[in-house]
Amino acid sequence: MIKPQKNHPSAQLIPSLNRVPRSLHHIHLIGICGTGMASLAGILKDRGYLITGSDQNIYPPMSLFLESLKIPVFNGYRPEHLHPGPDLVIVGNVVTKENPEAVELSALRLPYLSFPQAIGQFALDDKRPIVISGTHGKTTTSALIAWILENAGMDPGFMIGGIPVNFERNFKLGAGPCFVIEGDEYDTAFFDKGPKFLHYKPWVTILTSIEFDHADIYRDLDHVIESFRKLINIVPANGLLIANGDDETIRRESQSAKCRIETYGFSENNIWRAVDVGFEADFTNIRILKEGKEATTLSTSIYGRHNISNLLGAVVLGRFLGMPYPTLQKAVKTFSGVKRRQEIIGERRGVLVLDDFAHHPTAVRETVRAVREKYRHRRLIAVFEPRSNSSRRKIFQDRYAQSFDGGDLVMIPEPLLMEKIPVEERFSSRQLVSDLTERGLSASYFENTDRLLAALLTEARSGDVVLIMSNGGFDNLHQRLLGEL
Repeated sequence: MIKPQKNHPSAQLIPSLNRVPRSLHHIHLIGICGTGMASLAGILKDRGYLITGSDQNIYPPMSLFLESLKIPVFNGYRPEHLHPGPDLVIVGNVVTKENPEAVELSALRLPYLSFPQAIGQFALDDKRPIVISGTHGKTTTSALIAWILENAGMDPGFMIGGIPVNFERNFKLGAGPCFVIEGDEYDTAFFDKGPKFLHYKPWVTILTSIEFDHADIYRDLDHVIESFRKLINIVPANGLLIANGDDETIRRESQSAKCRIETYGFSENNIWRAVDVGFEADFTNIRILKEGKEATTLSTSIYGRHNISNLLGAVVLGRFLGMPYPTLQKAVKTFSGVKRRQEIIGERRGVLVLDDFAHHPTAVRETVRAVREKYRHRRLIAVFEPRSNSSRRKIFQDRYAQSFDGGDLVMIPEPLLMEKIPVEERFSSRQLVSDLTERGLSASYFENTDRLLAALLTEARSGDVVLIMSNGGFDNLHQRLLGEL
C-alpha cells in the first residue's frame, strides 16, 4: 500500500505568501492559457470552484480545451477582471509585476498564490508526487507514466504540459495515491524566482537531462545545475531518483542524493539499458536489460532515440511500483503519444504534416533525426520557428546550425517580438540559414509566416513529410497548409 507523504523535506523551501481563504468559491487565474495553468483550472473546476481566467495569448489547443470545460477566459489583462473581487487569485509565471491585473491585485489586497503553490495546495496534498524533470522529455515521459499507472489500476492524478492522446486532457485528480507532474526548472512567479519543481515535494523524481536553457533567467549551465541540485537533494530517503545515466551532468550530480538511485540509458554503465532497438511496421521494438540480464521486450508506437530513453525511465518507475512486465508491455504498446509531439496533423495530396513542440537545439536535432529515421524513404521539409525566450537569443545561434542534419529542405522565418530582446543578444534567422547553406543543406529564410506558407505550397509535393517545430501557435501554419493543399 502506497501511503501519502507527510513532512516532506522540501516544505521549508516553499514560501507561504498567502493562505487559501477558508470560504472559497471564486478563483481567478491570471495567465490561464499556459498548459499548466489551464490544467490547474480544470482541476479546480472539478473540485467544484467557480473558475475564471485571463490571458493575452489565446490560441488552440488550450483555448479549445478551456472552452470545452466551459471556463470563461477574458481576452487581455484589465483591472476590471478582478471586479467583483474573486476569493483567490492564482498568478502564472508569464505575469509581470507591471501587469494591470497584478497591479490591481496588489491594490485590492486579494489573497493570491503562485501556480506551483496552488498545485501543492490543491493537487499534491496527501499524494505521492512523481516529479518528471529535465531540460527535455518531460511531457512525453509524464504522459507515458500516467498511462502506465492507469493501466495498472492505480487511478493516478496527473498534470502534464501537453495533452496525452490516451486521456484527451492534460489533468486528472485521480483517487489513487500517486500524482504525476512535470517539474519545470523555470521560475515560479514575479514574486518568487525559485524554480517551480521545488514546490512539488517529490517522492520519486525522474531526471531526463540537464542542459543550458531559459537564457532569460539562467546565467549559464552552472546556474541551471544549481536548481537541479536542489531538486535532487529534496527527494526523501524513502523515495527514488531515476536518473538518465547517459547524461554526464546527471551522473555527477546524482551522487549527492539521499535516496536510492537507479540509472537508465543506452550505455553499459547503466542499471537499466535499452538494446536492439528496431522497427517493424508501425512499432519500435526494444529489448531491455537490467544489470546486464534480460528483463523484458517492449513494442511501442513512439520512435526516436530520445523517446526510447524516456520510455526506459518510465519502465524503471513501473517496476519500482511493483508492476509486472505484462502490465508494462500492454501500457507501452497502447500508448498513443502526446499532441504536439511528433503528432500527425493530417495528410493532403500525399503531403504528411507533423507538429512538434521542439525549440531547444537538442530537441530540434533529436526530433529531425527521429522523423528522418521513421520516414526514411520520404523527402523531409523541416520548418522551425525560433519563438522561445532562449531561441530568440543568440546563445544557441551556432548550435542550431548542427540541428537540422537529415532535413532535405529547411525553412526558417523571422522571429516575432524581437524588439523585446536587446539588440546585442538577438538571434538571427538569416545567419542560421547562411550557416546551414554553408554546411551543404538546402535552407531558406522568410520575413514572415505568410511568405513561408506560400513557398511551402509551391515546394511541397506528394510523398513529402513537412515537420513543423515551434513552442507556440506558429500562426496556425499547420492547418493553413493543410487547408490550402
